[in-house]
Amino acid sequence: MTSGVEPRSAFKPATGSDPRVLGNARRLLDVLWKTGTEFLGCELAILGGAMTWVSERNLVAAISNGGGFGVIACGAMTPLQLEAEIIATRALTTRPFGVNLIIMHPDLAALIDVCTRQKVGHIVLAGGLPNAMTLTRIKESGAKAICFAPALVIAKKLVRMGADAIVIEGMEAGGHIGPVSTSVLAQEILPALRDEVPVFVAGGIGRGEAMASYLEMGAAGVQLGTRFVCAHESIAHPRFKQAFLRADARHAVPSVQLDPRFPVIPVRALANDGTHAFLEMQRGVIDRFMRSEVSREDGQLEIERFWAGALRRAVIDGDVEGGSVMAGQSVGFVTREQSTRAILDELVDEAVMALSLRARVAFGEPPPLDLAR
Repeated sequence: MTSGVEPRSAFKPATGSDPRVLGNARRLLDVLWKTGTEFLGCELAILGGAMTWVSERNLVAAISNGGGFGVIACGAMTPLQLEAEIIATRALTTRPFGVNLIIMHPDLAALIDVCTRQKVGHIVLAGGLPNAMTLTRIKESGAKAICFAPALVIAKKLVRMGADAIVIEGMEAGGHIGPVSTSVLAQEILPALRDEVPVFVAGGIGRGEAMASYLEMGAAGVQLGTRFVCAHESIAHPRFKQAFLRADARHAVPSVQLDPRFPVIPVRALANDGTHAFLEMQRGVIDRFMRSEVSREDGQLEIERFWAGALRRAVIDGDVEGGSVMAGQSVGFVTREQSTRAILDELVDEAVMALSLRARVAFGEPPPLDLAR
């Protein structure tokens, strides 16, 4: 793998396409995500979604080398492990990349110190709402703070607290999810915040046409995770990748909660034997609770521990039947193994084609757009 971004070749027009229209469309794309590319310091305003065990040095560097913005998934790493991962990633790319930190991590302050020491330019905070002290520590380090917002009121609060950018992620995404779809969140949040801070849209985005649509609505860029799982540079186990290649959107389902007395944090993953075993385990806990054989607290702990280590078993060990195969509904667009660069090029080409089709419908000829700004 090279340590720098390769030159991006000119867009290859489809048969019968007017090169002038396509050229204008490509320049329009650059205008639409200019806020995002300038904020991230990269060519394409496409963040790699931070996927624990998957978004490590190889995939992160490949996304950045391809012109996008790779993000290390810190997950449960210790500060020493994170520092080693950042250094290893820097050995593979000279391009910008970020680090995703889980707010509930017990060593969050030390992890921020590691990012500060390693001069990480962008820190993504996930897994909850950060407090003001956390945001202050990040900003004082000189890094940009990117936060997830599941609703407009929360997004506005985060901006007031000092968040430099917002990611809105709909329920179509893989992993931990909220209750609202990407399209609804985009309609709610983009008109209100697009002129204040860069807003990136995530969840269920698998093709460039969708990417272009959100950019036209005012998004600064997008975030994709699922599409990159089957990249050649991804270290995911071959069986994990095969599960993605076989799956359709309907196979990526949220975890089910059987009893509100025993809450389950919803996680979207491919249905497998583990999914059914989780349901049976919940039923057993509920039955024992009703017979006073287990306390509510102990029963809740059993439920929460069920998936412990299950993601690693799936991603690294290849246990795709009993492990947790986290995937977004865009898994249906993962149809083959490709290089990361090819995935990025494909997304860009699809976005350009979508924009060029709109131009032809609107103008019937190359649109008279002033794209010099």
